[in-house]
Amino acid sequence: MFLERFHSVRDGRIHISAVQASQFAKEIAGDFNPIHDPDARRFCVPGDLLFALVLSRFGLSGNMTFKFRNLLGDGVPVTFRENGDGSIEVCDDAGKVYLDVTRNGACSRDPEVLEAVTRCYVAASGKNFPHTLKPLMERHGVMFNPERPMVMYESMSVNLDDLDARNPELTLHQATLEAVGKRGHVTLEYHLHADGRPVGTMAKQLVLGGLRPYSPEAMAGVIEEFYRLKARGIR
Repeated sequence: MFLERFHSVRDGRIHISAVQASQFAKEIAGDFNPIHDPDARRFCVPGDLLFALVLSRFGLSGNMTFKFRNLLGDGVPVTFRENGDGSIEVCDDAGKVYLDVTRNGACSRDPEVLEAVTRCYVAASGKNFPHTLKPLMERHGVMFNPERPMVMYESMSVNLDDLDARNPELTLHQATLEAVGKRGHVTLEYHLHADGRPVGTMAKQLVLGGLRPYSPEAMAGVIEEFYRLKARGIR
Protein backbone atom coordinates (compact mmCIF):
# COMPACT_ATOMS: atom_id res chain seq x y z
CA MET A 1 0.00 0.00 0.00
CA PHE A 2 1.08 3.61 -0.45
CA LEU A 3 1.75 3.92 3.30
CA GLU A 4 4.85 1.72 3.21
CA ARG A 5 7.12 4.76 2.78
CA PHE A 6 5.79 6.39 5.92
CA HIS A 7 6.48 3.74 8.55
CA SER A 8 8.47 0.58 9.21
CA VAL A 9 7.75 -2.64 11.08
CA ARG A 10 10.31 -4.20 13.40
CA ASP A 11 9.69 -6.96 15.94
CA GLY A 12 5.95 -6.62 15.38
CA ARG A 13 5.92 -2.94 16.26
CA ILE A 14 5.28 0.11 14.12
CA HIS A 15 8.04 2.72 13.96
CA ILE A 16 7.42 6.16 12.47
CA SER A 17 10.41 8.46 12.18
CA ALA A 18 10.07 12.23 12.28
CA VAL A 19 11.14 12.39 8.63
CA GLN A 20 8.54 9.80 7.55
CA ALA A 21 5.82 11.57 9.52
CA SER A 22 6.73 14.95 8.06
CA GLN A 23 6.76 13.57 4.53
CA PHE A 24 3.28 12.11 5.00
CA ALA A 25 1.94 15.37 6.42
CA LYS A 26 3.27 17.42 3.51
CA GLU A 27 2.88 15.01 0.59
CA ILE A 28 -0.38 13.21 1.40
CA ALA A 29 -2.27 15.49 3.80
CA GLY A 30 -0.97 18.80 2.46
CA ASP A 31 -0.47 19.70 6.13
CA PHE A 32 2.36 22.16 6.87
CA ASN A 33 1.70 22.53 10.60
CA PRO A 34 5.14 23.28 12.16
CA ILE A 35 4.51 20.66 14.86
CA HIS A 36 5.13 17.98 12.20
CA ASP A 37 8.54 19.33 11.18
CA PRO A 38 11.33 16.89 12.16
CA ASP A 39 13.20 19.58 14.11
CA ALA A 40 10.12 20.91 15.94
CA ARG A 41 10.59 21.18 19.71
CA ARG A 42 7.21 19.53 20.31
CA PHE A 43 7.23 17.30 17.22
CA CYS A 44 4.39 14.80 16.93
CA VAL A 45 3.28 12.24 14.37
CA PRO A 46 0.23 13.50 12.43
CA GLY A 47 -3.06 12.05 13.59
CA ASP A 48 -3.90 11.58 9.92
CA LEU A 49 -1.07 9.06 9.57
CA LEU A 50 -2.30 7.03 12.56
CA PHE A 51 -5.82 7.15 11.07
CA ALA A 52 -4.47 5.90 7.74
CA LEU A 53 -2.52 3.05 9.35
CA VAL A 54 -5.58 1.91 11.32
CA LEU A 55 -7.63 1.71 8.11
CA SER A 56 -4.88 -0.15 6.27
CA ARG A 57 -4.62 -2.76 9.04
CA PHE A 58 -8.22 -3.18 10.19
CA GLY A 59 -10.36 -1.94 7.30
CA LEU A 60 -13.03 0.74 7.02
CA SER A 61 -16.08 0.20 9.24
CA GLY A 62 -19.40 1.93 8.78
CA ASN A 63 -19.05 3.77 12.09
CA MET A 64 -15.68 4.68 13.56
CA THR A 65 -14.54 7.13 16.22
CA PHE A 66 -10.86 7.98 16.70
CA LYS A 67 -9.82 9.67 19.95
CA PHE A 68 -6.29 11.00 20.30
CA ARG A 69 -5.00 10.58 23.86
CA ASN A 70 -1.32 11.58 23.67
CA LEU A 71 1.21 12.96 21.20
CA LEU A 72 3.36 10.31 19.50
CA GLY A 73 7.01 11.29 19.19
CA ASP A 74 9.83 10.44 16.81
CA GLY A 75 10.47 6.72 16.36
CA VAL A 76 8.52 5.54 19.41
CA PRO A 77 7.63 1.86 18.76
CA VAL A 78 3.90 1.26 19.04
CA THR A 79 1.55 -1.67 18.75
CA PHE A 80 -1.84 -1.53 17.02
CA ARG A 81 -3.86 -3.77 19.31
CA GLU A 82 -7.35 -5.10 18.64
CA ASN A 83 -9.37 -5.79 21.78
CA GLY A 84 -12.05 -8.40 22.29
CA ASP A 85 -14.86 -5.89 21.77
CA GLY A 86 -13.44 -4.86 18.39
CA SER A 87 -11.97 -1.60 19.65
CA ILE A 88 -8.40 -0.71 18.69
CA GLU A 89 -5.61 0.88 20.71
CA VAL A 90 -2.31 2.32 19.55
CA CYS A 91 0.04 2.03 22.53
CA ASP A 92 3.72 1.78 23.40
CA ASP A 93 5.54 -0.88 25.40
CA ALA A 94 4.82 0.96 28.65
CA GLY A 95 1.08 0.84 27.98
CA LYS A 96 0.72 4.52 27.13
CA VAL A 97 -2.22 4.93 24.73
CA TYR A 98 -1.88 7.41 21.88
CA LEU A 99 -5.08 6.62 19.99
CA ASP A 100 -8.16 4.56 20.68
CA VAL A 101 -10.73 3.60 18.10
CA THR A 102 -14.26 2.31 18.53
CA ARG A 103 -16.11 0.87 15.56
CA ASN A 104 -19.20 -1.04 14.52
CA GLY A 105 -21.13 -1.96 11.43
CA ALA A 106 -20.03 -3.63 8.22
CA CYS A 107 -16.35 -3.48 7.28
CA SER A 108 -14.62 -3.07 3.92
CA ARG A 109 -11.08 -4.26 3.28
CA ASP A 110 -11.10 -3.38 -0.41
CA PRO A 111 -7.61 -1.86 -1.00
CA GLU A 112 -8.92 0.53 -3.64
CA VAL A 113 -11.63 1.88 -1.34
CA LEU A 114 -9.28 2.12 1.66
CA GLU A 115 -6.69 4.13 -0.23
CA ALA A 116 -9.25 6.39 -1.90
CA VAL A 117 -11.07 7.20 1.35
CA THR A 118 -7.79 7.67 3.23
CA ARG A 119 -6.38 10.07 0.66
CA CYS A 120 -9.66 11.97 0.44
CA TYR A 121 -10.10 12.34 4.20
CA VAL A 122 -6.54 13.30 5.13
CA ALA A 123 -6.26 15.74 2.20
CA ALA A 124 -8.91 17.84 3.95
CA SER A 125 -6.22 18.73 6.50
CA GLY A 126 -4.47 20.78 3.86
CA LYS A 127 -7.49 23.09 3.83
CA ASN A 128 -7.76 23.56 7.60
CA PHE A 129 -5.43 26.53 7.71
CA PRO A 130 -5.74 29.19 6.58
CA HIS A 131 -8.76 28.39 4.37
CA THR A 132 -11.19 27.29 7.11
CA LEU A 133 -9.66 28.26 10.45
CA LYS A 134 -8.65 31.84 9.63
CA PRO A 135 -12.17 33.11 8.80
CA LEU A 136 -13.62 31.00 11.64
CA MET A 137 -11.29 32.56 14.22
CA GLU A 138 -11.82 36.02 12.76
CA ARG A 139 -15.59 35.63 13.02
CA HIS A 140 -15.32 34.68 16.70
CA GLY A 141 -12.74 37.35 17.50
CA VAL A 142 -10.09 34.93 18.79
CA MET A 143 -6.89 33.34 17.49
CA PHE A 144 -4.17 30.96 18.62
CA ASN A 145 -0.78 32.13 19.89
CA PRO A 146 0.96 33.55 16.78
CA GLU A 147 4.37 32.78 18.27
CA ARG A 148 3.54 29.11 18.80
CA PRO A 149 0.40 28.27 16.82
CA MET A 150 -1.05 25.05 18.25
CA VAL A 151 -3.60 23.17 16.17
CA MET A 152 -4.04 19.50 17.05
CA TYR A 153 -6.57 16.75 16.53
CA GLU A 154 -8.81 15.78 19.40
CA SER A 155 -10.92 13.21 17.55
CA MET A 156 -12.14 12.07 14.14
CA SER A 157 -15.27 10.18 13.13
CA VAL A 158 -16.65 8.27 10.16
CA ASN A 159 -20.31 7.39 9.58
CA LEU A 160 -20.99 5.69 6.27
CA ASP A 161 -24.22 4.26 4.86
CA ASP A 162 -22.41 2.74 1.87
CA LEU A 163 -18.89 1.31 2.07
CA ASP A 164 -18.49 1.10 -1.71
CA ALA A 165 -16.92 4.57 -1.63
CA ARG A 166 -14.98 4.67 -4.88
CA ASN A 167 -13.96 8.05 -6.31
CA PRO A 168 -14.87 9.79 -3.04
CA GLU A 169 -15.26 13.54 -2.67
CA LEU A 170 -15.36 15.30 0.68
CA THR A 171 -17.23 18.59 1.07
CA LEU A 172 -17.08 20.79 4.16
CA HIS A 173 -20.64 21.15 5.46
CA GLN A 174 -20.15 23.14 8.65
CA ALA A 175 -17.38 24.56 10.81
CA THR A 176 -17.93 25.66 14.41
CA LEU A 177 -15.67 27.09 17.12
CA GLU A 178 -16.26 27.09 20.88
CA ALA A 179 -13.82 29.11 22.98
CA VAL A 180 -13.25 27.84 26.54
CA GLY A 181 -10.65 29.93 28.34
CA LYS A 182 -7.33 29.66 26.50
CA ARG A 183 -8.53 26.74 24.37
CA GLY A 184 -10.69 26.61 21.30
CA HIS A 185 -12.61 23.51 20.24
CA VAL A 186 -13.28 23.35 16.51
CA THR A 187 -15.62 20.88 14.81
CA LEU A 188 -15.43 20.37 11.07
CA GLU A 189 -18.33 18.40 9.58
CA TYR A 190 -18.11 16.93 6.07
CA HIS A 191 -20.40 15.23 3.59
CA LEU A 192 -18.86 12.34 1.66
CA HIS A 193 -19.97 11.51 -1.89
CA ALA A 194 -18.74 8.66 -4.07
CA ASP A 195 -19.33 8.65 -7.83
CA GLY A 196 -21.67 11.57 -7.24
CA ARG A 197 -23.96 9.90 -4.68
CA PRO A 198 -24.03 10.59 -0.91
CA VAL A 199 -22.47 7.78 1.14
CA GLY A 200 -22.11 9.31 4.60
CA THR A 201 -20.55 11.93 6.82
CA MET A 202 -17.17 12.53 8.43
CA ALA A 203 -15.99 14.94 11.10
CA LYS A 204 -12.82 16.20 12.75
CA GLN A 205 -12.48 17.87 16.13
CA LEU A 206 -9.48 20.15 16.61
CA VAL A 207 -8.00 21.92 19.62
CA LEU A 208 -6.55 25.42 19.31
CA GLY A 209 -4.15 26.49 22.06
CA GLY A 210 -3.21 29.82 23.58
CA LEU A 211 -6.35 31.70 22.56
CA ARG A 212 -6.22 35.48 22.61
CA PRO A 213 -8.10 38.36 20.94
CA TYR A 214 -7.95 38.26 17.16
CA SER A 215 -5.29 40.48 15.58
CA PRO A 216 -5.34 40.99 11.78
CA GLU A 217 -1.67 41.99 11.82
CA ALA A 218 -0.57 38.96 13.85
CA MET A 219 -2.68 36.63 11.70
CA ALA A 220 -1.17 38.08 8.53
CA GLY A 221 2.26 37.23 9.92
CA VAL A 222 1.20 33.65 10.73
CA ILE A 223 -0.21 33.19 7.22
CA GLU A 224 2.95 34.59 5.64
CA GLU A 225 5.06 32.15 7.66
CA PHE A 226 2.71 29.29 6.75
CA TYR A 227 3.19 29.88 3.03
CA ARG A 228 6.94 30.29 3.50
CA LEU A 229 7.09 26.89 5.20
CA LYS A 230 4.84 25.41 2.53
CA ALA A 231 7.03 26.71 -0.28
CA ARG A 232 10.10 25.29 1.44
CA GLY A 233 8.39 21.98 2.13
CA ILE A 234 7.20 21.23 -1.39
CA ARG A 235 10.50 21.88 -3.15
